[in-house]
Amino acid sequence: MLTMEQYREGAQALEERLGGLRPEVLIILGSGLGKLGEYVSDPIYIPYGEVPYMRTSTALGHAGRFIGGMLGGKRVLLMQGRLHIYEGWQAYEVVYPVRLAKLIGIGSMIVTNAAGGINLDFNVGDLMLINDFIKLNAVNPLIGQNIDEFGLRFPDMSKVFDREYMRLFRDVVTDAGDVVREGVYFYCTGPQYETPAEIRAMRILGADAVGMSTVPECIAARHCEMRILGITLVTNMASGILDQRLSGEDVNAAGEVASERLAPYVIEFLRRM
Repeated sequence: MLTMEQYREGAQALEERLGGLRPEVLIILGSGLGKLGEYVSDPIYIPYGEVPYMRTSTALGHAGRFIGGMLGGKRVLLMQGRLHIYEGWQAYEVVYPVRLAKLIGIGSMIVTNAAGGINLDFNVGDLMLINDFIKLNAVNPLIGQNIDEFGLRFPDMSKVFDREYMRLFRDVVTDAGDVVREGVYFYCTGPQYETPAEIRAMRILGADAVGMSTVPECIAARHCEMRILGITLVTNMASGILDQRLSGEDVNAAGEVASERLAPYVIEFLRRM
């Protein structure tokens, strides 16, 4: 666990490297979706290793750096590569950058991910607004002594994802003549893909997509009372739905193709915020 003093030390180092930039929005980019960083104007690149106590992303397709700058008329801080529990990091380490974002004054978060489609009406390439998640017994980043400066011991999770942000993003996609799905994201730690039996169970429980990220960050962000928009890219159909093997390389490839499609929507969403 980290102390509040250590969080403040990390936040101060991040602020110093951002210079005079005061970001309003944290954007976490999922597998294959890092190209959004190319659209940031006047970018400031900060490798994760330059921030005290920040771990380094080892996942395929994750660059492992912050990018500060302007995007869609907003001051943003991008995470070009996230941290995962399957990499061996503790839950509090995975959500460390979310807490740093709160300490430097960020009040909103856009979180993206690549996930497997569980809903049989979904197709590879679909975008899905996350309206809720299922975590069950996966590791929780709030376990341990509560830090009151971040939030309550027992934070409410009845509306993790901001309904106004969801409406706004849906309008952006609709105005572009495209379609966005909406559904429940099921969180698993990975790194193995789920079995067909697990996928059938998840569908019975009401899940529409499954992935190995996002939920720890969203729990920490709601603990900090941040507003959240969650966007899933369906990069593959989940195990057992199609008669094919799943691979991380295929997920990244699908994410990179979709990144060009998603980027204008995120930029326009930021303009309309």
